Amino acid sequence: MTVEYVFAGLVVSDRDEAAAWYSRLFGRSPDMLPNEAEAAWQLTESASVYLLADPARAGHGVLTLIVDDLDAELAAIAARDLVTRPAEETPAGRTCKLTDPDGNSIQLAQLA
Repeated sequence: MTVEYVFAGLVVSDRDEAAAWYSRLFGRSPDMLPNEAEAAWQLTESASVYLLADPARAGHGVLTLIVDDLDAELAAIAARDLVTRPAEETPAGRTCKLTDPDGNSIQLAQLA
């Protein structure tokens, strides 16, 4: 399998409320609002995250974002009034978890 692009999705209960939270996480508004149920951010040339509003399925997602400087990202997120758990050391590097308002688990990781 050759993958050229990742378009990862999380299911949320309300697109607009979730988009506001993820706008604070990513530090900017969505790049696309293709319809009433979706919002999307292009994070790199080959990776995007999108939200899909579906209240019956919301809150069971898991997303890991690999970052270059975990401490800098955590400081920026804190400045945007989002709460994170303390960073943890792992054999692969350091990680920190957040939970969105629907219960989706977001993990930021810096590889060793």
